[in-house]
Amino acid sequence: MNIAQNLVDAATFLGDMTWKTWWALVLGFTIAGAVQAFVSEDRMTDVLGGRGLREIGLGSLFGFLSSSCSFGAVATAKSLFKKGASPESSFAGFQFASTNLVIEIGLVMWILLGWQFVAADVFGGILMILLLAGITKYIVPDSWFEAARDHARSGDEENGTVRDPVCGMEVDPNDDDSVYIETDDGTAYFCSESCKETFVNQQKPATWREKLFTVSGWKNAFRNAIGEWEMLWDDLVAGFIIASLLAAFVPRSWWAQLFTLAPEGTVAWVVLGSAIGVLVGVLTFVCSVANVPFALVLWSSGIPFGGVMSFIYADLIVPHIVDMYRKYYGKRLAAVLFLSIFAVATLTGIVTHYAWGAVGLIPKRAGTGGSVPHTYTTVLNVVFTAVFVAQMYVTYFESSGGQEESAAHAD
Repeated sequence: MNIAQNLVDAATFLGDMTWKTWWALVLGFTIAGAVQAFVSEDRMTDVLGGRGLREIGLGSLFGFLSSSCSFGAVATAKSLFKKGASPESSFAGFQFASTNLVIEIGLVMWILLGWQFVAADVFGGILMILLLAGITKYIVPDSWFEAARDHARSGDEENGTVRDPVCGMEVDPNDDDSVYIETDDGTAYFCSESCKETFVNQQKPATWREKLFTVSGWKNAFRNAIGEWEMLWDDLVAGFIIASLLAAFVPRSWWAQLFTLAPEGTVAWVVLGSAIGVLVGVLTFVCSVANVPFALVLWSSGIPFGGVMSFIYADLIVPHIVDMYRKYYGKRLAAVLFLSIFAVATLTGIVTHYAWGAVGLIPKRAGTGGSVPHTYTTVLNVVFTAVFVAQMYVTYFESSGGQEESAAHAD
């Protein structure tokens, strides 16, 4: 094995995946920041606070429109849940739809794998959302979600720190430079003046429409987005590097051996293939869209049709996203989300495999292939790089000026 060449391949893979996912990351965190800045808790509760099919559908629609990568989707779902959205609309509807039922993943899947896989992604995605909603509504105790919501809003003290009620970042209340205000519920600590300003603005009676059409409202949204980056930067970098090393050092031929544990065409082959698909997705994940090219490798290597779908659905339970669940909601709900999504992704792959087999929609392995258009990625990266630069400017230049002004008034 040529270690030097593998490291070069890993670096190339890392750069390629960063390029493909950059715009989606910026968009996802921008949406998270906008949700915090524009949507009040009462309004969010009215729209997504219920636990019925209407709220699940609206959450899924918002997720589809958000077109986010998994890291950004989890950050946005946290904002929704923290502000009062139900587990069904945020975890089942929004979070899953924003990673697996979006336009760009459908486009790439159509080109590389074929329209049968796109149709299966939609069918399986809807089934998975409903199954997850059933688990959150009928199996997981409501008290667990209430505890998780409290954890997301303020957090328990950990190692002498508290959590910023706006972005969730850890704050040391004993730090001489800590930012805080006194509220009716006690002292609230913040990671920055921007989060403090956002918190104050959230308490104002203005509607989301009034906030949406003001410069100050968008500045708050931009600062919130950078706050999300600051909180999850380490997780993102580590996740991308691990995935790149796996892609470079594990031979593709090795994956084929995973799908010969049971005779092809048997029930055991479908069940094991779907479960292994989820496991491989957990170990090799980069982002939803970037999973599709590797799904083509697995499909060519002998994975069942349903295993391909299970592999793609596993993007929300990779180690670093599970760690995000732990930070946001606590260990208990992180374990619940991991086990639930693993089981549901496996079951959905099995059901989809047999459903598509019954109607003759499983394509031949030799009938897939193609290339991914890159123009849309370039355009979106340019646009959202400009957005990111604007967010950085508002946060680190205008915000610093605002802090100095606040300090002057305090003196």
